[in-house]
Amino acid sequence: MAGGAKDSGGGRSCIAILGGSFDPVHNGHVALGEYFVDLLAPDELRIIPTGNPWQKHGLQATPQQRVEMVRRAFGQQAVPVRIDQQEIERATVTYTIDTLQSLRKELGPEVSIVFLMGADQLQHLNTWQGWHELFDYAHLCAASRPGFGMEPAHVPAEVMAEFSKRAASPDQIRNTAYGLTYLASNLAVDISATEIRAILHNGARPDALVPPGVLDYIEQHHLYKS
Repeated sequence: MAGGAKDSGGGRSCIAILGGSFDPVHNGHVALGEYFVDLLAPDELRIIPTGNPWQKHGLQATPQQRVEMVRRAFGQQAVPVRIDQQEIERATVTYTIDTLQSLRKELGPEVSIVFLMGADQLQHLNTWQGWHELFDYAHLCAASRPGFGMEPAHVPAEVMAEFSKRAASPDQIRNTAYGLTYLASNLAVDISATEIRAILHNGARPDALVPPGVLDYIEQHHLYKS
């Protein structure tokens, strides 16, 4: 099993990481974060909006608008929430491996760092820069959503093999520093930012898809109208 021994003192700290473009943030993001907060009981949920993501182009909201939407969406959580702007502040193209290396340097070798992702990200994990190295810095936890299955027919074989051999319980993940995986198949939230932007562009309100405070902010700033 990867990672170090459990801290013999007050127990190992656990930081859950949720990254994304959040253009806009929506109820699917919130549900993913809340699911793993309930499962892992981390000491902190850290939200990291992307800066210049190499696989996405043409973000419509500004970095600070996306930060404010995240602040509004995650304002009521069971654990402390921190919005980390390191990717926004990075001038170069953003890779997850760079962020996890930075977090490990910041947090030290003993903290359990848990990177959260949806099944849509898992299905393309093998296209990420240095994806094998991600396990040297963090645990990877993924949750399904309708239309994005996590069975072998939908997930690349090399990704599935890596996740299978590293599979662990929430308690093992909570008490180990890095290198383990967890697949959650019971998070049935099917929302996409692309869908929300299309609804807003057409002049409708995606009330069921976006936290109320985020939707208010979008309307106040006339985002996604053109």
